[in-house]
Amino acid sequence: MIQEKLDKVIRTIPNFPKDGISFKDITPLLLDASLTNNIIDEFIIKLEGVKIDAIVGVESRGFLFGFLLANKMEIPFVPIRKVGKLPGETLQYKYDLEYGSAEVEIHKNDVQKGWNILIHDDLLATGGTASAAAELVLRLGCKVSAFTFVVNLDFLNGKKEIKEYTNNIISLIEY
Repeated sequence: MIQEKLDKVIRTIPNFPKDGISFKDITPLLLDASLTNNIIDEFIIKLEGVKIDAIVGVESRGFLFGFLLANKMEIPFVPIRKVGKLPGETLQYKYDLEYGSAEVEIHKNDVQKGWNILIHDDLLATGGTASAAAELVLRLGCKVSAFTFVVNLDFLNGKKEIKEYTNNIISLIEY
C-alpha cells in the first residue's frame, strides 16, 4: 500500500517551524526514485477519467511531484510562485494566512481560457494556498478539475475550504 510506504518515509519534525507544530517533511521521498515513481503512478490511477489540460504547481514543493506528474501525462506544467519571482506579465492574488497574508502569481499566458486545470501541492493544511491557486485559475478563465496532494492534514479541514472549486480532491496519505 502506498500509504504505508509514505508513512515510513515522511518524517515528523516536532516544533518546526515553531513550537507546537509537528512538521510533515516530504523531502525524504525524493531520495527514493522507485517510491517517487510509485507516487506519480498512484496519482495517475486516481485521476483516471478526469479531464486535465495542464497542471499548476504551487511554490515550491508543489513543483516536485507536480512537474513529474505533468511530464508523465505529457501536458504542460505551470508554476504558481510568490509575487516578484516570475518574469513577464502575471496575474496576482493576495490571501490571508493565520498570521498575516501572502500573495502569489501566475504567468497570464501560460494557460488557455477554458482549460481544465489540476492544482498540485505537496500538502493540504487549511486550504488557504490551494484556494489562492484556484482563484488564479478561475480568473484566467479556466476550470479547476482536481486538486492533488501527497499529504492531507485532515484535522485542519482544508478539504472543506477547497470543495467549492471541485469535488476531485486527492491525497495519498492523511494525518
